[in-house]
Amino acid sequence: MPRFLTGLTATVALLPAALHAQTNCAARDTVIEKLASGYGEVFSGGGLQNSSAIFEVWHSEEQGTWTILLTRADGTSCIMASGTNWRDALPAKQKAKGTPS
Repeated sequence: MPRFLTGLTATVALLPAALHAQTNCAARDTVIEKLASGYGEVFSGGGLQNSSAIFEVWHSEEQGTWTILLTRADGTSCIMASGTNWRDALPAKQKAKGTPS
């Protein structure tokens, strides 16, 4: 039984590395060319995660697809998530003009 637990513990410990290795990463130029030509996606926005990585959101209004990229300082982009049925944000509620009573 202890040998089984040792093997199981090693497998669980290595699982995050195995999942990370399965991400879809390539040079940023290659990834965005595929998003643009293959899916009609355009850059929608993004922001810094830290000093060495940014997140980017790409989407296509025509096809309804979306993709979230993590781009590292070395120029490598990894697809973190993607899907369909993209929907733009609802308009912000506008404040009424005048003074409160």
